[in-house]
Amino acid sequence: MAQPLWLVRPRPDGGCDYVNFVPSPGVGGSFTVEMREGSHLPPQMPLLKRRHRLPLEEAEQCRQRLQQKDGFRTCEPLF
Repeated sequence: MAQPLWLVRPRPDGGCDYVNFVPSPGVGGSFTVEMREGSHLPPQMPLLKRRHRLPLEEAEQCRQRLQQKDGFRTCEPLF
């Protein structure tokens, strides 16, 4: 995961849940990924629900789970 990645899941109310993965250099040359989870219902401002850092391998496993089991799809940046 070398580039930022957006995953989105539509909601029945017209909004969406999103997860944004942002890679960044970590300690000792390794990479970590900041994972931001939230929701968005235009025209309101996006709501950030959770934010945490994960090792690169764990972030990749989380991305796969979100796409395979939780119905998220890749998309262009929301905002």
